[in-house]
Amino acid sequence: MEYIASEKGDTAENRDPNSVVSNGASKTATLENKISVDSDKLKSDAPEENAPCTSDSTEDAELCDIPEQVEFTVVFNKNKHDITFAYDATVSELKAHLERICGVPQSAQKLIIKGMAKDDVTLRSSGIVKGGKVMLVGSKMDDILAVKSAPKEILEEKNSSQSSKEPLCMQKIHRKVLDKGIPPDVMPGIKGVKEPLPPIPLSGMLNKHGGKVRLTFKPEQDQLWLGTKERTEKLAMTSIKSITSEPIKEHEEYHIMGLQLGPTEASRYWIYWVPAQYIEAIKDAVLGVWQFF
Repeated sequence: MEYIASEKGDTAENRDPNSVVSNGASKTATLENKISVDSDKLKSDAPEENAPCTSDSTEDAELCDIPEQVEFTVVFNKNKHDITFAYDATVSELKAHLERICGVPQSAQKLIIKGMAKDDVTLRSSGIVKGGKVMLVGSKMDDILAVKSAPKEILEEKNSSQSSKEPLCMQKIHRKVLDKGIPPDVMPGIKGVKEPLPPIPLSGMLNKHGGKVRLTFKPEQDQLWLGTKERTEKLAMTSIKSITSEPIKEHEEYHIMGLQLGPTEASRYWIYWVPAQYIEAIKDAVLGVWQFF
């Protein structure tokens, strides 16, 4: 039997039936490509869910919520700490942050900015500025615990020895200065009152030689300046181990005060006619608030 060739050529209809599989696969691939293109087009036409469209977007709002920061330096025991903190945070919040950095309990901290900073004021209103310095005064917890754990016998011995001594103002070594009377240019004293240190030096007092003494407090340098006619001695506050004071009999508005500069009583620096209202402020400024002796 003879086969007659078609004049239409080798069309899809005239191809070998076995080729239908490959043609069908080709059609399927073409259809899938079309669906893929249409799907991509739909995606491109759809709005992006997370794209910020206006200045009122959530992302912009979050950026606006970031508090203003201020950079400054905290000085503690001659060590400097660079701090970045919220400008409108309170001094109390800053103290909590410094407790973790410096190891000084928050309740034992004093921050000197422009004078003693109060806990409830903000850093902005307290006077902290960018690049400024803040003085931290206080004792670390280890030092506090070391003092609190002192043997009971030592404390009792110290208390008994103090109670057995005659008052300072009655001792001969002090009488020779006190008998000269109240210096005419000493600052007025007030009995039974506690006041913060004035912004000016305490002047008009006397030392054991009867010479004039002036006390100038430099918290930003952690120093106490002892000024006499001859010279000014700049003492590191950490070098003053303790401060002894007693009211002067018949002139209780003034005190005798001794600065312990060494291990023995002979190393005390005695100052006479210190106004009574400043005694506690002097101790706080030099020793901090943690005083057990």
